[in-house]
Amino acid sequence: MTGGVDTPWVRMRRVLHRARTGVRKAGVDYFRGEGSDRLALTALLLGVPAIAGGTIAQPDWCSPSALVLPIVAGGLLLRPASLLALYAAAATALIVESAVLGPYTEEDASSRVTPGTILVVAAVGFFGLLIAQFRSRVGVPWRRGGTMLFDLRERIRVQSKLPNLPRGWHREMALRPAGGQSFSGDFVVAARTGGGRTLEVVLTDVSGKGMDAASRALLLSGAFGGLLGSLPPHGFLPAANGYLLRQDWDEGFATSIHLVLDLDSGDFELFSAGHLPALQLSAGTGKWEEKSADGPLLGVYDGAQFDPTKGTLRPGDVLMLFTDGLVETADRDISEGIDRLTGEADRYVGSGFQGAAWHLIETVAKDVNDDRALLLICRQ
Repeated sequence: MTGGVDTPWVRMRRVLHRARTGVRKAGVDYFRGEGSDRLALTALLLGVPAIAGGTIAQPDWCSPSALVLPIVAGGLLLRPASLLALYAAAATALIVESAVLGPYTEEDASSRVTPGTILVVAAVGFFGLLIAQFRSRVGVPWRRGGTMLFDLRERIRVQSKLPNLPRGWHREMALRPAGGQSFSGDFVVAARTGGGRTLEVVLTDVSGKGMDAASRALLLSGAFGGLLGSLPPHGFLPAANGYLLRQDWDEGFATSIHLVLDLDSGDFELFSAGHLPALQLSAGTGKWEEKSADGPLLGVYDGAQFDPTKGTLRPGDVLMLFTDGLVETADRDISEGIDRLTGEADRYVGSGFQGAAWHLIETVAKDVNDDRALLLICRQ
């Protein structure tokens, strides 16, 4: 609007702006599963007579079974009630095609409506209806479901990201889910507490593997992330144990190791809940030493006690935390796996362990069908 004058050009721009905003909002709502499916239903209903007309005109090029195409699309796009309307249109199209094309014979069965064609279309429609009902019960349309899973995966990655450390420290982590999936039963939560002076890291291995453990790991990672830093270090594992017990899962146990590291002095405490020991490389001796702490599995019994072990990371020292998928297989016990892991890790002593976490998993346990996690803390 120029000088307060409502000209036709200004009014037209206003109308176009409202139309563009409405279309954009409708598209966003549809993508999120909050919009109406009338547009998709209308398009598919128009597609059914178009396919039927193509079949009648050119049956050799457009087979009667082509009606499965809008039915498949409807199973992914439409709600169950709308899907029934599409099925009624498809059934009507089959009846019309059968009446116009006439009865089939062995010579021209491929261009006629046969009992096999009807069975194929009916079977695809049945499975499409099952998919639509499942989506309706879950409440997540297909167009939003993949985005939601992607969002959850990214949230887990962000939550597992290690905080930046002051100069003189190096940290890195690598996670590998079983079977090449995107979700893992192993997870890490970390935070700098005490005004940034202390690094707290919790590495947890939930019972099970892959997608079987992923949903529980997702719930626990959020709960553990909330507990970390909100409680004194000695109170974290008891609180986590109590939370796990309250879930009352059939397969609800987990192992966990909690590192509390003073970034000024290098002193640390390790609390363990049935987890494998950590490994410390001493720069003075060049040897790896196991750091074991006492504590039962999480989620087994109430009132569990977790006693820490203490140590110090001096310049050049390395602390390594890992899960059992990295060192234990059906044909190799844990001690052999630890020996192989430390042997491979020795190759990175001269390079300062830059990029070592990912390469160690690839070298030691690349083809292992289990979740694997490795965390390195180096004092340079």
